[in-house]
Parts: sequence; structure tokens; C-alpha cells
Amino acid sequence: MLKLITGLLCSAALGSAWAQAAPMHGQFLPADKDSLRTEVPIEQQLLQVTHYSITTAVQRPSDMQPIPVVSQTQLLLKGQPLNAKASIVAVRVSFDGEGKSLKKPSFDSDSRTLSLQYPAAQYAVLLDLLRHERVYVQFLRYPNGHVWADVHTGTVKAR
Repeated sequence: MLKLITGLLCSAALGSAWAQAAPMHGQFLPADKDSLRTEVPIEQQLLQVTHYSITTAVQRPSDMQPIPVVSQTQLLLKGQPLNAKASIVAVRVSFDGEGKSLKKPSFDSDSRTLSLQYPAAQYAVLLDLLRHERVYVQFLRYPNGHVWADVHTGTVKAR
């Protein structure tokens, strides 16, 4: 009987430790096929989006020949951090026309802003999420150098 109680207490303690180590919103991460997220994240920023703005711009530098015209669209997401050590307050989402050379997600602790880059084809998807669901942004950094960032909804009841 003592072994059973000891086993149950150890299981509860290990389960509690795992729950503390697992990232908040970890249930929204896809399967880790390449085993890149096996370790406990060394940093997590989790933001609940409360406001967003869209900027679309065209730029034509006049001192360059031939004169290139550059167009870009950017989403600025603002909200409140949800986990205890998070300091994130904003997410700057930019879009790449081809989506072939996307930049690695990065978090600037001075401005408390996460920068994400998505293929242009994802713009409509993100806008639809922002218009219809409660949206979260998650950034995870792992000891092995792996970085994960996503924009996701919570669990939504099907209609």
C-alpha cells in the first residue's frame, strides 16, 4: 500500500513538473516530426490579440536606377501577454510575395515586439482569423536554437 501511495505521489509530482515545463498553448503545436521541440523552451511569449491595424504602402526611391517600385502590406497586432514571463505587447507581420526567402521569427525585448514574415498567400487567412475568432500569437525559443512562432485561435466550437 505504501508503494502504491508513493508511486501516485511521484506520478503527481512528475505530472505537475511537466505541466509547468510544457509551453502554454502547447496543444496548438503540430506534431514534432523532426524532434526539434523535445526540450523545454527557454523563452515563451504568448499574446492574446486585442487590436490590429493594416498598412499597405508603395515606395519608389528616386535616387536608384532603374527606379524600383516596392509594395508591402503589414499587419500590426497588439494585445496583452498571457504567460508570467512574457513581455510581448505587439507583433509586426509582414508578407513576402513569393514566400521563398522568409526571415526567421525574432523577438525584440527592447520594443517588446515580435516580427513575423509570412508568404503573401497567408494574408487572407490571417485577416479572416482576426475578423472572426479570438487570436493568439505564440513565440517559442529552444536551447537547440530552434525557433517556433505561430498565429492561432483557441478551440472553436463548430457551427
